[in-house]
Amino acid sequence: MDSSSGQSNQETDTSLYNEEDSLDPRIQLELEKLNSSTDNINKLEIELDEANTTFRMLMAEASRRLKVRARKLGSCIDKARPFYEALNVSKHAQQQCQIAAVKYQRANEIHQAAKETVALAEARFLSKQHEWKFDSAWQEMLNNAILKVTEAENQKTESGREHQRKAALYQAAEQKVQMLEQKFKRSIIKSRPYFEEKYLCEGQLAAQKDTIIQIRYAVQRAKQEYSACLHRLEQISEEIHVQRQNNKLMECSLQGPREPGVGAEVSSMVNSWQELDNKKDTNGMEDINLDWNLDKCDSRSLGSLSMDTSSILSDADDLDFDDDSQVTMELEQLRQKVRDLATKPLMMESKRTEEVEGVEDRKGWESELNATVDKLDRMMLKQECEKSQQQSPV
Repeated sequence: MDSSSGQSNQETDTSLYNEEDSLDPRIQLELEKLNSSTDNINKLEIELDEANTTFRMLMAEASRRLKVRARKLGSCIDKARPFYEALNVSKHAQQQCQIAAVKYQRANEIHQAAKETVALAEARFLSKQHEWKFDSAWQEMLNNAILKVTEAENQKTESGREHQRKAALYQAAEQKVQMLEQKFKRSIIKSRPYFEEKYLCEGQLAAQKDTIIQIRYAVQRAKQEYSACLHRLEQISEEIHVQRQNNKLMECSLQGPREPGVGAEVSSMVNSWQELDNKKDTNGMEDINLDWNLDKCDSRSLGSLSMDTSSILSDADDLDFDDDSQVTMELEQLRQKVRDLATKPLMMESKRTEEVEGVEDRKGWESELNATVDKLDRMMLKQECEKSQQQSPV
């Protein structure tokens, strides 16, 4: 009977050990997602830096070409500049006038349709006057139709006024263009290559700016996914910690000093990653301002993520132990090993050159990290159990 009871206790202890010795599969999944998000952020930030570099190169090349043409053409550029500026204003006023004309046409069509609806309703009622009775339902329908006519008429009037105002602005801008063209005709013709070149450069810069903005949005989405992974890891760590606290007394009574579960080090790593995520969020990204005078452009530093990652992980705090506990040399070595392994994925990102080698290195890193975390966690809980037994009354 005693042997069967001892065997039962041994099986129970073994099952508890196996249950806690294995890493929670959710942690493994979130770590993979976290690594994938890190890879994506690094890739997108490299693309963003390349796009900004391309923008600066386009800006420098445009400035160089325009300076060359300006030296060749001389003072005619300054004389013709008011004409080309007025021409741009005239084109913009023409576009606004066309938009206002479309709105006025649409308002006019709505007004005509509303009037036809009222006329049709009145005609149908008059034709059926001897059969239909003019009751409250007919009165309400007719009032609604008349109200729509009034609203459409007001909209038509407002659209007509807006169209007239836009047309007047366009006419004034066109008159100014014609006046400047007559006054500086020779300078305008001579300086045309310069302003055509300037228009082409502005188009290239605008297209590159759109590319940069799209990449910035992609980086923001990737960082949001990274932050979500950190949040899920923190939740898993809290769940494991609560479970350990609930089972701690029972495990100590069954086996005395026994091996712990997994999760103590996940919380510490999540805190370090959360600090990294917060620092990256505070860094943010600079807004891109496109100067159409081709004098300057914004720049952005390369590798902000990798620099932030190395600085955060290298300055991460030690794992939190009780002040009264005596940490052995072996425990200190394990703590240092966990910190080193936490920084290893980012070191592999900067060193690897082939995709296959990177996958193998990552698998080895995950296995080594899991084994080290398990060993360190067991030693920590063993010390806690010994301490609780020493403090318990005999």
